[in-house]
Amino acid sequence: MVDRFAGKVAVVTGASRGIGFAAARRIVDEGGRVVVTARGAETLAEAVEQLGGPDRALGVAGRAHDPEHRAEVVRRALETFGSLDVLVNNTGINPVFDAVVNVDEAAMAKIFQVNVIAAAAWVREAHHAWMAEHGGAVVNVASLAGQHPSPGIGVYGASKAALINLTEQLAYELAPRGIRVNAVAPAVVKTRFAEALYAEDEEKTAAGYPLGRLGEPEDVAAAVAYLASSDASWVTGQVITLDGGKTLRAGVE
Repeated sequence: MVDRFAGKVAVVTGASRGIGFAAARRIVDEGGRVVVTARGAETLAEAVEQLGGPDRALGVAGRAHDPEHRAEVVRRALETFGSLDVLVNNTGINPVFDAVVNVDEAAMAKIFQVNVIAAAAWVREAHHAWMAEHGGAVVNVASLAGQHPSPGIGVYGASKAALINLTEQLAYELAPRGIRVNAVAPAVVKTRFAEALYAEDEEKTAAGYPLGRLGEPEDVAAAVAYLASSDASWVTGQVITLDGGKTLRAGVE
């Protein structure tokens, strides 16, 4: 494994398991140090141990949309490891499965608060504290649902579409400061978060993908690591779709 993140420090939100944990592990495996967040302190502590303990990782429990939590995470990243070179906005929620017209305004507001507004606020926090003067890389974890209609998770999809547009806006605005902002858009990945989308019949769900399988967290982590690394030093405002070829079917069916 190359040391693309040697001397680098990353904040990864929603990283006690799933895609966030896989991204944090990939960064650590490539020589970096990470500050990981999640709501549950116990599962977060377990993740820190798996990532190599306090020499490689720091856990700060809290809610991604809490301003005090964001400020604490960034402050402790700088105090503990000395920089904040990478931000991975992975936290996301989808508490409803229904048609958009059946979702009440409060639920919609909460989804957008966590999936979009909080992501923008994390970038603002990192920008003001470090990246404005030193540059950096931001990777937002969007979704294939933000690129196409997604029955049953339409509000979630709309929030991820907004996150994709936010990625482009931030990339344009922050490029003069040497800050790159990109996103990944996974289809169904085998995580607890997405389990309801495949648990009933995983084989049938996987059959809808030309590559014949669902995504794994490590598939997404590899793309996140590329976008966050110097290998993507001339890449900003882009979205990498990770879907096992699923969108190819639209052109042949």
